Amino acid sequence: MLSVILIWCYMLVTASAVGYGVLHVLTSRIPYRIRHMDSYLMCGLVCVTVYAQFFSLFYKVGLLANLILCAVCIMVLWRSRQALGCMFAGVWSQIKENQSGKRGRMLVILFLFLLFAYGTSRGIIHYDTGLYHAQSIRWLEEYGVVKGLGNLHCRLAYNSSSFALSALYSMAFLGGQSYHCCAGLFAFIVAKLCLEMWDSLRRCRLRVSDFARVMGIYYLVNIFDEMVSPASDYFMVLTAFYIVIRWLDLVDSEEKEALPYALLCVAGVFLMTVKLSAALILLLVIHPAYYLLKNRKWREIVLYLCLGIVTALPYFIRNIIISGWAVYPFTMLKLLDVPWKIPEGLADYDAREIQVYGRGYTDVAQFDRPVREWLPEWFRGLAGSDKVLVLAAGASVCILLLWGIRLLWKTLGYKRKQSGGIDARMWQILLVQATMAGSFLFWLATSPLIRYGCVYVYLTSAVISGSVYDRMMEYGAAKTGAGTGRRRKLYGAAGRLCMAAVLLLTGYKVFALGREIATTYTNDYWLVQKDYENYEVIPYEINGVVFYYPAQGDQVGYESFPSSPTIAEIGFLGEDIEDGFYRP
Repeated sequence: MLSVILIWCYMLVTASAVGYGVLHVLTSRIPYRIRHMDSYLMCGLVCVTVYAQFFSLFYKVGLLANLILCAVCIMVLWRSRQALGCMFAGVWSQIKENQSGKRGRMLVILFLFLLFAYGTSRGIIHYDTGLYHAQSIRWLEEYGVVKGLGNLHCRLAYNSSSFALSALYSMAFLGGQSYHCCAGLFAFIVAKLCLEMWDSLRRCRLRVSDFARVMGIYYLVNIFDEMVSPASDYFMVLTAFYIVIRWLDLVDSEEKEALPYALLCVAGVFLMTVKLSAALILLLVIHPAYYLLKNRKWREIVLYLCLGIVTALPYFIRNIIISGWAVYPFTMLKLLDVPWKIPEGLADYDAREIQVYGRGYTDVAQFDRPVREWLPEWFRGLAGSDKVLVLAAGASVCILLLWGIRLLWKTLGYKRKQSGGIDARMWQILLVQATMAGSFLFWLATSPLIRYGCVYVYLTSAVISGSVYDRMMEYGAAKTGAGTGRRRKLYGAAGRLCMAAVLLLTGYKVFALGREIATTYTNDYWLVQKDYENYEVIPYEINGVVFYYPAQGDQVGYESFPSSPTIAEIGFLGEDIEDGFYRP
């Protein structure tokens, strides 16, 4: 646990410094006041991940990468020392004066920090971590990007930017173990974000974003004993929660400027590089794009486009180098014909295997089974709570369709005079709902494994039911005059019932987490984080280089390097393994 805390402190300092520097440059050209401290941290984590990916193109991600990062952070902190001093002095004075309960809130945040550090120091290592996550990270630590690496093991071609971030902060160059703390820090950030729901509870009036926070708490409790693994699923889901919650916060605060929305869209590009299946979140770009085009802010449009391109560029370059394909394992884009390209037939087979596995079966020959056959079987195989949540998401999509038809009817002029049209806030929330619903339907139609797309299941029902609650409360409060007292009471009772349900669900999940920690507690990993799991392997040679494959199953872990699930049929592009591989 102590190792996790120390690495987190290093990550907080370096990422926040980089994020502060980037946002300071942006806001000096586009005037805007950053409202939340976590904005600097998330911006920095995105920037540092992009930096680690670019660095891996030229050299291994280790000591030198961290030295350069530290040098940049020192420069940023030194040049911004006066502004940072004033910022921290103001925060410290608020804590001393206990202004707005700042002191108590800081204590709760500190407790969450220690709690999630405890969870990140131990727990269950994800199956796929032993299969390819650990090996992907070690390749980055040892060599950076390697041509045709996917020929050694096709899953090493599943290029996720989260692996580059994990390699940067693994501290493997110190000579001890390779640490894997980054997913836990993302979980802590989302936990701190969910804590902001307390203000709504005190006012006895929930916001739409609070419904997303409730589902965030639900997810955090579910992965508390798993976030020790550097699985890309956790990074993707947690980042999606952050983007949607902060977007809804901006809508609730009636934010008019395009900059915060545009930056969240850049974070959406980052999310796509973590897991390509999350690409539909980029539908959110419609809002800032409409505002910027309407006001002809061409300079800002070019700036945000450049930020998005820079964020995505290393991901696609790494894809081509590792697999020969721009988007592996999908073979629609045939940009280059390089010697190390994974054969098209193998890539297509891999893509189909992912989809059928998500549908609940493993026979790729059944890929063309109609939806009416595999969907009921898939649903029957879900856990009880997952069935309820999937049904809730499906019902929410139906509600959204009906609501969208009604809004479209009003927009086209029906009762325009009476209703006064549709306000901008409603359209912005509708955009978030449509984005989540579209992502949910896309996930359901392609590869509906719960851990791949649980965030769409959770957030689809959360943002739509939250909007229904919000509209009911506003409508009930607006009704005045004779004959409306009973209706106002009805809406008030519905609101209180909804509040009680939220509190009950949140309280139950927090209680379940406490019970789980108490029952699984062991007096270990207080100093050093739990290491990767390693498995018995058998060595073999290719061109005088020793490789490994598992004696049983397909997991190899981290220690036996380089390895693959079976004896690889590859050739070397040069004399050494860092020159890359091809399939003869």
